[in-house]
Amino acid sequence: MEQPLPVSRAAFWDGLYAGGNDGWELGGPAPALEHWLTSGGSFARGGAGAGPQSADPRPLVAVPGCGRGHDARLLARHGHRVFAFDFADAAVGEAQRLASAEGVEVSVEQRDVFTLGSDRAGVFDGVWEYTCFCAIDPARRDEYVRVLHTILRPGGLLLACFYPMRDGTEGPPFPVARADVDRALAGRFTVLEAGPPARFVERRRGLEWLVLARREDAAYKPRAERPG
Repeated sequence: MEQPLPVSRAAFWDGLYAGGNDGWELGGPAPALEHWLTSGGSFARGGAGAGPQSADPRPLVAVPGCGRGHDARLLARHGHRVFAFDFADAAVGEAQRLASAEGVEVSVEQRDVFTLGSDRAGVFDGVWEYTCFCAIDPARRDEYVRVLHTILRPGGLLLACFYPMRDGTEGPPFPVARADVDRALAGRFTVLEAGPPARFVERRRGLEWLVLARREDAAYKPRAERPG
C-alpha cells in the first residue's frame, strides 16, 4: 500500500510556515480574484443571496486552503459571507488575526478540506479555489473536486484559478495540465468561462488558468473563453 505524501499531513504545512518556506504567499489577494470581483463578479444566487437556509442575504462562499486568508477577506469586503478552511494551525491563526485586525468578518476553521462534505453538503453558493488543487496529493484531485461539488448547492459557482500550468511531477505546488482540469470537472460542472486571468502577479505569468463553472450533473463542455 502506497504511503500518503507528506502534503497530506498538517504537520508538513505547519513546518513550512514555521521555517518561513511559504513561497506561495502573495502578501495580498490573488489579482485574478480581485479583478473578477471589481468587474462585477459575484456568487449571488441570481441576486437573491445565500439561500433559504439563512436569513443573511449575502452569498455564502467557501475558501478551501485559505492560507493567511487574503482572498477570504477580499470576498467578505465585496459582500460575501465567507468560511475559510486550512489544514495548518499556523495559517488559521494568522488568518484569524488578520481578519480581526482589519475588522473583516470571516469565519476561519482548522479543517481537513476532504472532510467538508460530511457536514457542509449543499451549503455554499460559491467556492473560490486557488493553490489548494496544486497543494494536495495529485492522486486525490478527483476526490477534492468531488468535495467541492458536494458542498456547493445545485447551480452554485466554482471560481478556480489553477496553478502552476506546466509540465513536471515535483511539488508542492504540483504541476497542473489542462487535461487534469478537464478530467476533474467532467460530469460534475459545466464550464461557463475559461482562460488566462486578466490580472496576475508577474512571476506567475502564463502559469494560471481561470475557470468559472456551475455545479450540475450535465456533461462537461469545456470552452476556451476568458472569464472577465
